[in-house]
Amino acid sequence: MVDTGQAERGREASSRVSKEGAGWSCAQTGTFTNLLPSKETFSWLNPRTIWRSRNEVLAILFGDPSGQVRARWVGSQRDRGVDPSFRVPMDVGPEFSFLVLGDTGEGDASQYAVVPGMLKIGEGTAFAVVASDVIYPTGSGNEYEDKFFRPYQDYPAPIYAIPGNHDWYDGLGGFMRVFCDAPALEAENEGFKLSPSGLRGLLWRKPEKIDEARLARARERRARPGQRAVQPAPYWAMETPGLLIVGVDTGIRGDIDREQADWLRTVSRDPRPKLLITGKPIYTRNDHKPSKLAGGGTIDDIVTDPAHNYVAAIGGDVHNYQRFPIKVGDRTIQYLVAGGSGAFMHATHTIPRVTVGGLDEDDYRCYPLRGDSLSFYSRLYSDRLRMRWLYLTPDESAALMSRQIGNTPVRDIPPVPITRRMRWAARILGGWPMPLRLPVGRTFHRYLSELSDWDTPPFFKSFLHVSVTPEVLTIRCFAATGCLQQEIEPPIEDEISIPLV
Repeated sequence: MVDTGQAERGREASSRVSKEGAGWSCAQTGTFTNLLPSKETFSWLNPRTIWRSRNEVLAILFGDPSGQVRARWVGSQRDRGVDPSFRVPMDVGPEFSFLVLGDTGEGDASQYAVVPGMLKIGEGTAFAVVASDVIYPTGSGNEYEDKFFRPYQDYPAPIYAIPGNHDWYDGLGGFMRVFCDAPALEAENEGFKLSPSGLRGLLWRKPEKIDEARLARARERRARPGQRAVQPAPYWAMETPGLLIVGVDTGIRGDIDREQADWLRTVSRDPRPKLLITGKPIYTRNDHKPSKLAGGGTIDDIVTDPAHNYVAAIGGDVHNYQRFPIKVGDRTIQYLVAGGSGAFMHATHTIPRVTVGGLDEDDYRCYPLRGDSLSFYSRLYSDRLRMRWLYLTPDESAALMSRQIGNTPVRDIPPVPITRRMRWAARILGGWPMPLRLPVGRTFHRYLSELSDWDTPPFFKSFLHVSVTPEVLTIRCFAATGCLQQEIEPPIEDEISIPLV
């Protein structure tokens, strides 16, 4: 558990209090550099990486086959004798804590920068959950050593996971082998059909054959008895005395097949309070993405049904932290985005004033702060494009975003006059409206900035610490900037206590 003194120091050290807490004055890089594998840096600008990830585009164009493949995996697991209800009994007692990491597996500095803080805050936690995208770019079972086993080799407790879209680009083969100890499915060859599914099959990236000897060597990094865990399927329900933790597999596009939908409806009838962990968030930016269920309805219909007693829903896939306290009848459900534990940062400065679900902007939380996001990307692209006028200081960016969003800056900043140069820099980076509503800035950021990665602090990474008692569920978002100071005292960027009684 996080003690009171540690929590207070974490709040005082956050980006919501000072620029130093955001990592802008990084006097010394953290110790995570000593953990890095000595291999080339992962990059989304590599054409091979993009080509290996083509199944996302094919699923959009020709349909997502995740539901059919998932049904085969689930059937195979039931044939092997796993509990058909996919329950995971947890011997944790009435009070326990655990970690949630999201979108971890790039295997480079942006992932390893999270590790020191995670190990410190994770002392005494019962287990951890990876919510989405364990391995980039394609979930291959041959890439787990440097992107899973090595970074978390010193975390002493079990790690469970929910797959993300990138884990599905390998047909879930690597994920099922590592987390469910499942053998590979037999290959299906139906021949080419002159149809959307036939075209998809012709271009679809096929799963890699797993090098079992290589995987066995990788497993040795997390071979202690307390680290071992086998989950029954890509979706599951963790049994604890006062809380049911429900993990849902949203495949490539976010929809749920009929068998999993029926399972979710059944498990949700359990009277205990529930926490949902899903591969894709239900709320993100200013959008509601409820995820369709085969047979009708959505995941969010199940979450909001008062009979099901869900108190919070955590989703990965989006590489930052966000929290939406949504009023549902006479109660509030906390919806969180928690995908900031390893991959490149999805910008927050392009998020408009939040009104979704009737939420007031002042009740919305995000990390990084919008101003820090804008300042970071301005620095990145002023350097890369050799256009120094693009750079916006953290104070300038905070002033711009406060004016644009119409709220009070989260942390104190000196008076900053907003100049024409600042406005045009923000326009290009998607943080200020273009004249005539031209989509240039947001288009630039969507198709270029999100493919950019970096290997120097600050990283604006994050992970969650969740503590449970019979009375209350407490969720804290901790930052990981890659700076030594934030390793020594990981900042708390957000926290919420949810009554369970």
